[in-house]
Amino acid sequence: MNTQINFPLFLPGRKSDKNNKISILAADIGGTKTNVGWFESEDGMLVLKEEATYSSKTHQSFSHIIQKFIREYNLEKPNRISIGVAGPVLNGKCITTNLPWSLDTNQIKNETLVEKVCLINDLESTAYGLAEINEGYLATIHEGNPAIGGNVAILAPGTGLGEAGLFWDGQSLRPFATEGGHSEFSPRNNLEVEFYQYLQQIYGIVSWETVISGPGLFNIYRFLRDIKKHEEPAWLTQQFEHDDPSAVISHTAMRELNMTCVMAMEMFVEFIAREATSLVLKLKATGGLLLGGGIPPKIYNFLNKSKFYQNFIVSDKMEHLLKEIPIHLILNSKTALLGAAYYGAFSED
Repeated sequence: MNTQINFPLFLPGRKSDKNNKISILAADIGGTKTNVGWFESEDGMLVLKEEATYSSKTHQSFSHIIQKFIREYNLEKPNRISIGVAGPVLNGKCITTNLPWSLDTNQIKNETLVEKVCLINDLESTAYGLAEINEGYLATIHEGNPAIGGNVAILAPGTGLGEAGLFWDGQSLRPFATEGGHSEFSPRNNLEVEFYQYLQQIYGIVSWETVISGPGLFNIYRFLRDIKKHEEPAWLTQQFEHDDPSAVISHTAMRELNMTCVMAMEMFVEFIAREATSLVLKLKATGGLLLGGGIPPKIYNFLNKSKFYQNFIVSDKMEHLLKEIPIHLILNSKTALLGAAYYGAFSED
């Protein structure tokens, strides 16, 4: 782990008096859970005062979660609300990708009576979460050559697949969202062509999210079990019936209790490396690659193996560039929540 890493983010309001001593209710809305935090700003930094996690799918709307959080912790109306959400944000609105919700900043303002409400993509908020890097925040997979600097890429598999970039303007890094996870998956060899055809029958269009995500890991396992006829022991079938399949596969693979799970995890990690390569090359992210989301910290031992790095640097003509890219794993599960708060507090002067 490296505490010397620094990402100079574009947050012009950190030194503004009007952004000092204010309260920000921040949220990180994912397909599975919504993390909510109450922050207060102090001299360009944020202090987390209260936090809670709610099941996203058991609540009717985000406003319902806000009201519940404020009521449970006996809080006053915040000065600002800032939200990171898994989905494309257009003109202050978002139809969430993995939830039956729609978010609208004007509607949230009316329902909460809070004048300033910010809504950004969750990977953009993850990028802003790099404003505060403490010990244990990152694990370095490959040191690369950080002196080169430049743009930065973030790849974050979880319930879905998030991708984002940070543009280096010569002085600061400016985060921006993408929807690259929904671009089409491309097979490289005969086995992957079979895998692609299997997924095509299920989904029609096969995106990278159907391969690199919690459901994606289970898709790989099902392909190995159902098409390639790898046997599934009874104890594993029982676990699938009671627990999240992707968690079962990763847990089993990490302990080498079943070789089909190990093979699925190895394919999964290879696909992460492949899509990370594409993202880095498209963004010319010489400033580094960051792996975030809910899955990478749980499979660190697989990502830290040489096989991941060897797959990452495969390129027709750009291997020399890829070898220079620093690769880090985001360990802090609150990065997106923290980033939403930093954006709400300091994105404007």
